[in-house]
Amino acid sequence: MATLKLILAFFLSFFQILSPVGALVVNLGEDNFFSEWSVTDEFSADYCAEIEKDPDEDFTILNLADLQLKDDLVFEEEGEKTVEMIDNLVKETDPDLITLTGDNAWGTVAYINLVKQIDAYGIPWAPIMGNHDGQCCINEFWAAHLLFKAENCLFEFGPENMGYGNYIINITENGKIIHTLFMVDTHDGADYTLEDGSTIGGYDHLWDNQIEWYKWAVNGISEIEGRTVESSVFMHIPVCEYKDAWVVANGSEEIGTLAPELAPEAIGVSGEGVSCPPVNNGFFDVCKELGSTKNIFAGHDHINNFQIYYEGIRLNYMLKTGYGAYYADGFVGGTVISIGSDGAAYAEHIYMSN
Repeated sequence: MATLKLILAFFLSFFQILSPVGALVVNLGEDNFFSEWSVTDEFSADYCAEIEKDPDEDFTILNLADLQLKDDLVFEEEGEKTVEMIDNLVKETDPDLITLTGDNAWGTVAYINLVKQIDAYGIPWAPIMGNHDGQCCINEFWAAHLLFKAENCLFEFGPENMGYGNYIINITENGKIIHTLFMVDTHDGADYTLEDGSTIGGYDHLWDNQIEWYKWAVNGISEIEGRTVESSVFMHIPVCEYKDAWVVANGSEEIGTLAPELAPEAIGVSGEGVSCPPVNNGFFDVCKELGSTKNIFAGHDHINNFQIYYEGIRLNYMLKTGYGAYYADGFVGGTVISIGSDGAAYAEHIYMSN
């Protein structure tokens, strides 16, 4: 029965599957979907998407992480339970914004169904790409175009030569920017040249031009507001400092529970090692230097959920959502981020039963 449903879904989604292909032809390739950007450009608030916060309530973000359903699971129990979990999370949290921190789906029908489901809530939503987005479907551009065309999705392709989906959302209150969300693409894999001339392969991360773009925007927003505006960065692959923070908070690299005497402000556990790049790109140090970003939110590692305050920035793992790919029992749900009128952001996990 599930196989029949999948075949029918392919036929019903035929025009959606072909739509990005037609868009490529009409626009003469991918390049026209990306904006030109230079560090010398003048920054304007119009560059960013904007959502107005109700002054009487916290601004609520619901994050869904690493859904990663394959086509062959969409109409099986794993897919049905994942759909139900998302529905329940949205009903329970009543978010102002839904974010997805990458590895959103792992198949053509799975991607189409996910976009339909999230867009149907009528709530603004903002996804980023993970290292598996674009796999097991037509390609990454196809997945990005599907997000870009969704009615309530804020996804933008972003500046050229930075990957897919680097864009900025300002949360405002009474017309003033109180918090900025940086949505960035950490790509897939890369080869690194070490100091001794040897090369090593590993996960990719933010490229140099993305870091310059981030600096340009932070400084531009600060100039507009006359102060440093608090911000959060949403990425898929974590920065190397997640591993450093765990060692400091736990006393060793061993996975497990935190040592509260070493990290009284840290919560959560590590069920696997930190899958970060083998070479540090320096982005965390840039965040510290500029003083805007107080939270980094990452996915990628499905059974890590720790949140550790490290050198002035809270490093947060997002709780894995649903039953695609690997997961741990009792370790699934969503993460809610609350932003107050002072612009400060706080995150907590919402666990859902299997």
